Amino acid sequence: VYSLDGFLVFGLLLVCTCAYLRKVPRLRTWLLSERRGVWGVCHKAAVIGTRLHVAVSVSCLLMAFYVLVGK
Repeated sequence: VYSLDGFLVFGLLLVCTCAYLRKVPRLRTWLLSERRGVWGVCHKAAVIGTRLHVAVSVSCLLMAFYVLVGK
């Protein structure tokens, strides 16, 4: 995460992972029930991932294309 590219990839992966974990019922109550602290960041990333799923998926595709071809 020392460059802007790394930070964007890290952020997109965090949002996608937390949104996926939110869909699993047992993990949702275990991991994403807390709204403060470190787990609160995961909760907020999951909310962003589920509400903006089209924008997040397009961003993931564009970032994948950039990392594979642009770099």
